[in-house]
Amino acid sequence: MPVRSLRVKVKPNARVSSLDEGPDGVWRATLKAPPVDGKANAELVVLVARHFGVPRSAVSIRAGAVSRFKLVRIET
Repeated sequence: MPVRSLRVKVKPNARVSSLDEGPDGVWRATLKAPPVDGKANAELVVLVARHFGVPRSAVSIRAGAVSRFKLVRIET
């Protein structure tokens, strides 16, 4: 099963949720959810799964759970 890893910079408490790839290869995620009780991380998983067309169970945060910079793993 192929695996893809993304480096993601997260900005919580935004007006609109979005996921875009920057020119440097780092993805930028703006999230409506606040960074409290894992809400922003849960929204990030849903956003990445929707963007890449995979189930939520195929997306996991491998590093940076409490940081703005995260390593996200996608199993396709």
